[in-house]
Amino acid sequence: MKRIAVLDYGAGNIRSAVRAAEAAGAEVSLTSDPDVIDSADGLLVPGVGAYSAVMSGLERVGAVDIIRSWHDQQRPLLGICVGLQVFFSEGDEHGVRTAGIGLWTGAVTALKAPVVPHMGWSHVSAPAESRMFAGIEDEMFYFVHSYAATAAPENTLVTTATHGGTFVAAVEDRTTWAAQFHPEKSAAAGAGLLRNWVNSATGS
Repeated sequence: MKRIAVLDYGAGNIRSAVRAAEAAGAEVSLTSDPDVIDSADGLLVPGVGAYSAVMSGLERVGAVDIIRSWHDQQRPLLGICVGLQVFFSEGDEHGVRTAGIGLWTGAVTALKAPVVPHMGWSHVSAPAESRMFAGIEDEMFYFVHSYAATAAPENTLVTTATHGGTFVAAVEDRTTWAAQFHPEKSAAAGAGLLRNWVNSATGS
């Protein structure tokens, strides 16, 4: 059984991500300890709440450099919800811009839709070569968000969804994966995605 570190930086409702990763077949540690993280086979970055609050939490535990290092070294990395958003260059919430981790160029901005937040089940459109959505291409996933990235990062596989307009629902960048939706709340489809990620982390 491979080891997954779920990054603990003070975000709420992390336990559901821990349980979901365990159900996907991993031994999971909820931690911000750099040594424990370094010994893991994969790093999961959950995200709930405001972009600026998530960045503050990550900075407080020294996780920004850890995440950049995992990405640069092509170690298996998964961001969920705001965990995807902070991988971009910046977030713009209520006119306040917050610098992100900057793995990808682009801004996270308010959804332009008649009803916000986007809350509920939506289909996604994944590339045919996606490993992230292998076997779950036609499933629906659970979204809860008011902000999203709309520009696809260069040299990545981007999965999209639509709410008002088209937005980035997921990104695959070599071994760095990220989802705007919540796989841990997406029933069998989300469980399948997490299994795909755990398998990618183990080289299976």
